[in-house]
Amino acid sequence: MLFLSKVTSQTFYPPDFPIASPQLMEAYIALQAWKRAITSDPNQFTANWHGPHVCNYTGVYCAPAPYDPFILTVAGIDLNHANIAGFLPEELGLLKDLALFHLNSNRFFGVVPDSFIHLKFLFELDISNNRFSGPFPSVVFFLHSLKYLDVRFNEFDGKIPPQLFELKLDALFINSNRFHSALPANLGNSPVSVLVAAGNDIRGCIPPSLANMAETLDEIVLSNMALTGCLRQDIGLLRGLTVLDVSFNNLAGPLPESIGAMRNLEQLNVAHNKFSGQVPSSICSLPKLENFTYSFNYFSGEPLGCLRLPGNDDRRNCIPNRPFQRTPEECSNFYAHPIGCGSIQCPIS
Repeated sequence: MLFLSKVTSQTFYPPDFPIASPQLMEAYIALQAWKRAITSDPNQFTANWHGPHVCNYTGVYCAPAPYDPFILTVAGIDLNHANIAGFLPEELGLLKDLALFHLNSNRFFGVVPDSFIHLKFLFELDISNNRFSGPFPSVVFFLHSLKYLDVRFNEFDGKIPPQLFELKLDALFINSNRFHSALPANLGNSPVSVLVAAGNDIRGCIPPSLANMAETLDEIVLSNMALTGCLRQDIGLLRGLTVLDVSFNNLAGPLPESIGAMRNLEQLNVAHNKFSGQVPSSICSLPKLENFTYSFNYFSGEPLGCLRLPGNDDRRNCIPNRPFQRTPEECSNFYAHPIGCGSIQCPIS
């Protein structure tokens, strides 16, 4: 539950030096509160966070306010790769004109404050590679200017909320957390061009709504999870896709012939699944395909065109006359009880 309490400076005594505007005064209060919440700053990124000139603080960027070009305000925070430890205080909600908030590769812990609901101009939120935890930060559902969201490599857990795919984002990275759920059915409502959800305990099937992302999706990475089912034929509608990675799952059945309609595809990785049958020749004829990895499956045949690809990897399959394949016993045992898409409880096209 999100508690919409108003952020104030009532517990903070204003400085005894003048600050140019109310916006910069609130920024000063927020940044001083944040400095007190920092427990380790080995590279001294915040060493100069004192005095009235907040626009000169390391990692703090000022610009004219979006509502008045004559007012200077804090528009960006960039502390990427600073190796700072600490938490995010509620006072950060006073940075109401913030457009960019970048904290990649630090040691921040705790949660994203509810006070972020006041950051109505926030366009990019990158808190990746930290130690944030708890449920998905629901405050982002109220950030209507947000286009780029990166929470990967943290310790968020619980379910992936369906509301996430109703946001008007351009890029979404939620990989390498501790999410434990299925992919929401409304996945395809998202207008993102890049979606990376790899490295979570995500089970079940890829939602049929994925095909609805044809107009915007450029890259999708759903690797190293626990997905089951088959790839649907309508995946071929994603004709703008350049990267498709579903490796290290439990997907089965044949590769859809319709993937051969993805004329922009450059990287295709389906390795470490239970795919079987023939590799469609249309896939290996794609004009821009550079890397096609389909090792550690149960494919029984491949066209010669696949062998000519610069990044081909067909190891550990059941392909006759190819090196480094599965043993005949492994292959015969698999094909004695093949996994058909009809036996899997997932919608198929």
